[in-house]
Amino acid sequence: MRCPYCQEGDSRVIDTREVGNTIRRRRECPRCGQRFTTYERLSPVSLLVVKRDGRREPFDREKLYLGIYKACAKRPISEEQIEKLVGHIESELFALGKAEVESKVIGEMVMEQLRDLDDVAYVRFASVYRRFKDVNGLVEEIKEFKKWKQRGEPVAAAAKKGKRTKRS
Repeated sequence: MRCPYCQEGDSRVIDTREVGNTIRRRRECPRCGQRFTTYERLSPVSLLVVKRDGRREPFDREKLYLGIYKACAKRPISEEQIEKLVGHIESELFALGKAEVESKVIGEMVMEQLRDLDDVAYVRFASVYRRFKDVNGLVEEIKEFKKWKQRGEPVAAAAKKGKRTKRS
């Protein structure tokens, strides 16, 4: 693996961990001594995402990662947690065994995972994903979220029972 700092063509693996379907490796360059992280994963079969307007585009893991990363910005969530969440969602998508998946399926998967991970990240993602027409829609989403939290029921279980939030 080439060092991103000095471009040395070799590096030493210090630590290896599995993160979902990904292998995370901490590396050290023998030339400059800098440490860096690499992620390895199998190239999955192609998956098309059907957008709201009917367009189809290839599934882009990086786009999923960036959307979740933005929702988690300035929150006490590590990059490893985000990577694990993205890996979990990606695994679920490919486990569906379909060539095409609607973008709303992906959005709902992300929302379920973020509900359990961080309240603020969930609300941030929901505000973009649900495209609220006004503040009342956002307030309603937060009220429903609070009800789930008070019941102490894992949100993923509530979603499977059909208890979805009201949308504006």
